[in-house]
Amino acid sequence: MDLLLILTYTALCYAIFKIFDLPVNKWTVPTAVLGGIFLIGAMLLLMNYNHPFTKVAQAAYVTTPIVSQVRGPVTEVPVEGNSALNRGDILFKIDPVPFQARVDQIKAELAGAIQDVGGLNQSWEAAKAEVTQIQAERDRTKQSFDRYLEGYTKGGLNSPFSENEVENRRQMYLAKEGELQKAQAEAARAQLEFEANLEGENPIVAQLKAELVEAEYDLANTVVRAPTDGYVAQVILRPGMMAVPLPLRPVMVFVHKEKPRMLAEFQQNLAQRIEVGNEAEIIVKGAPGEIFKAQVHTIMPVISRGNWQASGQLQGIDPAASQGRILVEFKVLDDISEYHLPAGVTAEVAIYTDHFHHVSVIRKVLLRMTSWLNYVFSEGH
Repeated sequence: MDLLLILTYTALCYAIFKIFDLPVNKWTVPTAVLGGIFLIGAMLLLMNYNHPFTKVAQAAYVTTPIVSQVRGPVTEVPVEGNSALNRGDILFKIDPVPFQARVDQIKAELAGAIQDVGGLNQSWEAAKAEVTQIQAERDRTKQSFDRYLEGYTKGGLNSPFSENEVENRRQMYLAKEGELQKAQAEAARAQLEFEANLEGENPIVAQLKAELVEAEYDLANTVVRAPTDGYVAQVILRPGMMAVPLPLRPVMVFVHKEKPRMLAEFQQNLAQRIEVGNEAEIIVKGAPGEIFKAQVHTIMPVISRGNWQASGQLQGIDPAASQGRILVEFKVLDDISEYHLPAGVTAEVAIYTDHFHHVSVIRKVLLRMTSWLNYVFSEGH
């Protein structure tokens, strides 16, 4: 850009010397050179500060690495690279046999546990019935013992019951009393097992239901689907390959169907000049000679070089932090869909602020000249 200004000024001086037939001597040439240095330097300073330009720009896009939630061999990959997909379309499938077997196993265990809960209820009812029966027998033995004891006490020597008979009745009563206490303890244990519920449900049944939900979730994840509308840029996955649930082993890169975000980085010196809403123009190498209208949409309030994260080490100031740039996002106003520009193309951006607006003409001319130069390139031949 500086070279373009110098060449333009040189051409202008040459034209002036020719048109006005100025002599080439020790006065005119230094005057032209010094005048050019002053003029071009002043224009560059005003233009660079008030109408900044950057080559560090790109049409960024968002991708999602597709990582399997379960481990297993891939059985089917129905998706094709760069083909439009809707949310929920199948990307690939993993062998579901072991996961289906796990689901079936837990379902069987759950059915058995539910039956066991019913058995616990029956055991409790049986224990209560046994308590009732033994209690009745205890009451009968106590009545018999009381009758023998009363007859022995009141009859004296003429008592119809001997001391041994009274003692036998007492032992029978005490034995039934012991049986009753044992039966009551067993009934209490059966009741506790039946009523030991988690939020109204038997804990074993609740645990198996939770395991079943997890197993069904794993089974459902054997079919991996598109998270949103978009496409898979490259399909390298093939049936027979192993998919593993590791964050560092994605098997696909899913590109979301979103308009690319035009981002650019500017020098920190421009923090007081760039404002949201400023007019901007963008050129891309993929569309030589074209100028696209844009507008400053967002100015990132932080610089990535100053990012601190919690760790086991003390943080300091990175010497490279001074090289950090201000990140600016632009809203492209022109329709660029007809140019078939791939997402991720690099660009060059110029911003026109409200200060020294007349100087922006120079920036616009230089930007267009730079865009025309995109027609000139070489592949080394």
